[in-house]
Amino acid sequence: MKPILTALLAASLITLSFSSAAQKTASQGIDEYRAMLQDGNPADLFEAKGEGLWTQKRGPKNASLEKCDLGKGPGVYKGVFVELPKYFADTGRVQDMESRLLTCMETLQGFNAAEIAKTPFGKGEQVNVTALATWLAAESKGMKFNLSQAHASEKTFYEVGKRLFLQRGGPHDFACASCHAEDGKRIRLQDLPNLTKNPGDGIGFAAWPAYRVSNGQMWGMQQRLNDCYRQQRFPYPGFGSDATIALGVYLGVNSQGSASIAPAIKR
Repeated sequence: MKPILTALLAASLITLSFSSAAQKTASQGIDEYRAMLQDGNPADLFEAKGEGLWTQKRGPKNASLEKCDLGKGPGVYKGVFVELPKYFADTGRVQDMESRLLTCMETLQGFNAAEIAKTPFGKGEQVNVTALATWLAAESKGMKFNLSQAHASEKTFYEVGKRLFLQRGGPHDFACASCHAEDGKRIRLQDLPNLTKNPGDGIGFAAWPAYRVSNGQMWGMQQRLNDCYRQQRFPYPGFGSDATIALGVYLGVNSQGSASIAPAIKR
């Protein structure tokens, strides 16, 4: 019996070895695939559109967004992406990039922010919000995240975001943490970063907005979070809601010091 057991053990070890090698190769293959696509990332087209929209006179007031204050003063856009979400005194709210853009589009250009927020992703002015966010993200590419926690509201949003991240619910009793609270977790060939701590440069929060190859769409962080809720079988949150922004604060603060690679490319 001993030789048979030895042979079976050896066969099992060989099988495990091949399985690990295959998984590693598959994961590496996906990384190589993304690297090849990065040189021709379709996000570049959205970035170019966003840059044009920033200076284009539009809306009922026929004005540009060149005086938009994204947190560093009117018209300043370099470096703002890696400091958002943050508290804005003029609205009395903590806002992320997309919700702040709605504020500027309403106050400067005369658009109806509430109507844009209700517009489905990929339609109407939502397309322009995504393009603007993509360009603004590109203007901070390579910079390190440095979200403020100085204001009481920013601290509150971090704690609320943490609770939302851990909150389980829906028909499958899922939470954000079900996929993103452990090291070395994956679904099929997809690596799942641990977002309860700093995941590192260009991972998780530091990669969005991103172009989704699988559906040929450009997604901002609001749509990324919206899709996470879809996968949890929760009702869709409102665009620019306190809930999605609180999650952004939690993820952004956890990414403190990581470099942004947005706009990135995803499967």
